[in-house]
Amino acid sequence: MNELIIEAGRTERQYWRDLWKYRELFYFLAWRDLLVRYKQTTVGVAWSLIRPFLTLVVLTVVFGKLGKMPSGGVPYPLLVICGLLPWQFFSTALSESGNSLVTNSNLISKVYFPRLVVPASSVITSFVDFLISAAFLVILLFWYHFVPSPTIALLPLFVILAVAVSFGVGLWIAALMVEYRDFRFIVPFIVQFGLYASPVGFWSSMVSERYGEHGRLLYSLNPIVGVIDGFRWCILGGEQTLYWPGVMVSVLGTIFLLVTGIWYFRKTERTFADVI
Repeated sequence: MNELIIEAGRTERQYWRDLWKYRELFYFLAWRDLLVRYKQTTVGVAWSLIRPFLTLVVLTVVFGKLGKMPSGGVPYPLLVICGLLPWQFFSTALSESGNSLVTNSNLISKVYFPRLVVPASSVITSFVDFLISAAFLVILLFWYHFVPSPTIALLPLFVILAVAVSFGVGLWIAALMVEYRDFRFIVPFIVQFGLYASPVGFWSSMVSERYGEHGRLLYSLNPIVGVIDGFRWCILGGEQTLYWPGVMVSVLGTIFLLVTGIWYFRKTERTFADVI
């Protein structure tokens, strides 16, 4: 017969062990979100390909045709898709994890489990969308007969960086949205503004050409800049070299966001059931 032990501070001390104990809930939430997202849709998971395709067309026309942005010796659609995929993953993860606690308010207010599971499952759901969308990149590589650079072997490192920064920012937004519902209006603005503030439709080296190395280093404070630069360097290679100082700034920024995100989430987690 199992014994229920009630002890002051026990939950806090065993929090990280409980995360492993509740791993099945993590799988369940991620799988449920995937099913709900495409339930009763005619196209289904093909939306994961349609969305990047339509965005690619718009950015190619705006930046490539009208803006005459240089492509650095590679087909311009390949330049865009290599920046669009990590950005779309980040923006989707930010939106989904930000709303995850409010969406699961009934579960949070009734049952104990480490709340960190909820935004983490939303990031994983967004990552599955990212993997499906990556098929579009493969199609374009074949279409343009483009052979990826050997540095593609390092791509998983930048994928991990993308997951980390998405999770870190997502924890901040999720915790803040429980207490301040105004963030549901702010997040869409951040996503829309960030698309043009990040180097999705152009090489980030253009920033240093106009504002110098200090300007580019300051631009790299946006951690997704280093992720996008890394994706392009791994896949496209070519004339562009990786701006390592900017990557290091992005890595340090990601670590800061992840550590402080976990700290703030854990600090406010005990009040979620009362506030939500």
